[in-house]
Amino acid sequence: MNTTVLVVDDEERIRSSLRGILGDEGFRVLDTGDAPAVMELIERERPALVLLDVWMPELDGIELLRRIKTARPATRVIMISGHANIQNAVAATRLGAEDFLEKPFSVDGLLAAIGRVMAGDSGPAHVHGAAPGAEEHAPPAARAPRGARARPQRTVAESMVLAGQGLHSGFKTGVILHPAPAGSGIVFSSLADQSEIPARIEHVTETGYNTTLSGGGHSIRTVEHLMSALHGLGITNLLVKTDDEVPALDGSAREFCRHLRAAGIVEQDAEIEPIAVARPIQIGDGDEFIRIEPAPRLIIDYTLEYPAPIGRQRIHFELKSAHAYETEIAPARTFGFVREFRKLAEMGLASGGRLDNLILVDDEKVVNTTLRFPDEFARHKALDLIGDLYLLGRPVIGHIIASKTGHSDNLALLRAIAATL
Repeated sequence: MNTTVLVVDDEERIRSSLRGILGDEGFRVLDTGDAPAVMELIERERPALVLLDVWMPELDGIELLRRIKTARPATRVIMISGHANIQNAVAATRLGAEDFLEKPFSVDGLLAAIGRVMAGDSGPAHVHGAAPGAEEHAPPAARAPRGARARPQRTVAESMVLAGQGLHSGFKTGVILHPAPAGSGIVFSSLADQSEIPARIEHVTETGYNTTLSGGGHSIRTVEHLMSALHGLGITNLLVKTDDEVPALDGSAREFCRHLRAAGIVEQDAEIEPIAVARPIQIGDGDEFIRIEPAPRLIIDYTLEYPAPIGRQRIHFELKSAHAYETEIAPARTFGFVREFRKLAEMGLASGGRLDNLILVDDEKVVNTTLRFPDEFARHKALDLIGDLYLLGRPVIGHIIASKTGHSDNLALLRAIAATL
């Protein structure tokens, strides 16, 4: 028997379109615009998948999702909406929806989402953390012996949602993180039209106060903290759905790491070869430069220098393990200066800067928090660098020495590395 899909939408035009598209793909398609009758229809027909509109008369789609997942938790649901936003997407995913699409959606985007959901690449969304010490890796699948530098590809075991506020936009935002097949890489996807932006240097369009990716008419800001966590934990394949900005959370990568750990990190039956430079490459000179040299692992020596009260800070970090990243780098928060906030506001940035998602510094002291490390400012610069490096699409091996650099310098180094590959 063909797989049964139930389409629940109050617009006959949408139902008719989906009947044709899915019928051509070999699905048995049922449809209804009568929300109160849906539960009876599900009990009778037992569809494998429900396409459910958020905005339904008589019974809200989110409430109907809640009832479906309570009565039949194994039924897979993709939410669809003509007025989507990240809050609706986060709410639906937390209730167990496997995906969220905004109308009008492309046929390719719809079929890709259905294919991923039906193949089981998207599990129930994870919201709450697992017990400390939970095993993060599934037993590795059998594979051919790898090269000296090759390492297994990894993704998350199940989907998860993280909600918060955009550091620069100030808007409520969030991300939905889905498992992705081996070889996919890290891909950002717009809720608006399912257009995809691979997390690669060719899609970087802004490196002023954050790293921004653009493609298909959409831009996603402040990707560096999430990218840093993925690099540090060795996650190579992930689908990231969001609006215009990744949430700041606490201003570090610690919360990203915690949620990724709790969702589970699994090895895949494929390998990835890190990028290892064969010769030194340097951008800049004097006391403002960034340089990479051959090394057996990723090593960072970073020097930061600001006026008091920050002063000069130097850190040395070696990415020997995910644990080293989580304890030494991930907790370091972004920082800002009181005197700069007016300038940033005029540029449309830092609207989401709050007392709990950054370190705020005036001319004399840190004004809003206790530092997690004496050299937390320099550690955060290393965090950003690790995130930006991952825009090469693979883990990076090399010894990086940097002084007084930021996102623009990082990306200049990445382009120079890419030119040698």
